[in-house]
Amino acid sequence: MLTSPQNDTHQKALALNLDPTIFGSFAEIGAGQEVARWFLRVGGASGTVAKTISAYDKEVSDYLYGFGSRYVSKSRLCAMLDSEWAQLLAQLHPSRGADAKFFSYVNTLSARNFAGTNDCHGWVGLRFLIEPSGASHDLVLHVNLRDPSNEQQQEAVGILGVNLIYAAHHALGSPQEFLTGLFENLGLHRIEIDCLEWSGLAFSPWSRSEVHAFLVAGRYAEAVVFPADDQFVPPNELLYKRTPVLAPGRFDTVGELHANLLRETLSQLPKEELKESKGGLGLFCMSTQGVSPEGKPVPLKEIVEHVKMLQGLGYGVLLFGARELYVMSAYVSRYTKSRIRFAIGLTVLLRVLDDRYQDLAGTVLEGIARLFTQNVRLKVYPMAIGEVQKRVREKGMAGWEWKETCGMVSADHLYPSGPLGFLYQYLLRSDFIVPAKLGER
Repeated sequence: MLTSPQNDTHQKALALNLDPTIFGSFAEIGAGQEVARWFLRVGGASGTVAKTISAYDKEVSDYLYGFGSRYVSKSRLCAMLDSEWAQLLAQLHPSRGADAKFFSYVNTLSARNFAGTNDCHGWVGLRFLIEPSGASHDLVLHVNLRDPSNEQQQEAVGILGVNLIYAAHHALGSPQEFLTGLFENLGLHRIEIDCLEWSGLAFSPWSRSEVHAFLVAGRYAEAVVFPADDQFVPPNELLYKRTPVLAPGRFDTVGELHANLLRETLSQLPKEELKESKGGLGLFCMSTQGVSPEGKPVPLKEIVEHVKMLQGLGYGVLLFGARELYVMSAYVSRYTKSRIRFAIGLTVLLRVLDDRYQDLAGTVLEGIARLFTQNVRLKVYPMAIGEVQKRVREKGMAGWEWKETCGMVSADHLYPSGPLGFLYQYLLRSDFIVPAKLGER
């Protein structure tokens, strides 16, 4: 039994090889035999490796795992997992079933191609036994490969695979312990896990919603999506080639009004844009960071409560670690070339303009430039003057002026102070910021 949380990848692979009870197969598509290679090169592989296969050719893959699915997809991964597991048990259970905790590790990945034009992502799966002849357990992960080169991505895939097999046998005490184990010796920026599924009695205490929220809060993913129907999918599948409308807000303010803003903006999407895409998609956007000046994280249970509330309004939720709009738009731009529209109230616009963007060398100018160079438009709805006054007072925005109409302030009647006012007028007149009214068509 392994107890040290500080084992490197070599030590983990060797320790698994030397455990006489853990025995299984490997099937890897797309990024080479990176996981199996670890077990083969550290020594003692005959103690762990029953079979390793790379069905890299598409015709071979179809012959082994069936036709009709994309090669980098959850359905292909599940077909691989079912096939490899059935073979493993049929061949080895009669002779070794009484003593072996069998496993089948599979992945199907799209690592960086020669031209660097592909979406580097994939699916990783593990079926395993916690005790000999016991019930099987499944883990299925969707991953994004963030390293800049194919070689680095393959290296990261190998480390992740060893960590996954090791963690499945030694780190299932909690989701936090499990995810910490997955990223050992890997860091937080080489691979993202933005969708995680599981089955089996050992996972019964785990909450799907809280685990997915923790993927972002723990910085294991830049964002995860909670679809309106609560059926978890990777963000790339939901956003791919869609025309998105995003409604960002704070946990203490988002509600029915924001759902109306989202609904109105979706109804106004140009027909020609919708024809060139897979249709419009409305999503709330939330951040795991709190609204206090200290930026304290929001507790997981509170995050999940707000997500459920927003889903009840009829739209899915994109949960981010960051709160800046330019980060949200850059993320969504990974998966669609369509224009990104934010449906926001005036108080969110005030935050965009007043933010100091201290993480950027160019501060506010760089923050605004990053946002509007991404084919982004802000559809800004009027807000009650009381809300505007409260925001201005809280942030000490001296010199800002506005005109009200029937107790409301619209974007074209907002006047930031100093040089920022000239930049704001440019954004208005260039239609980067579009004033709107509820109920318009």
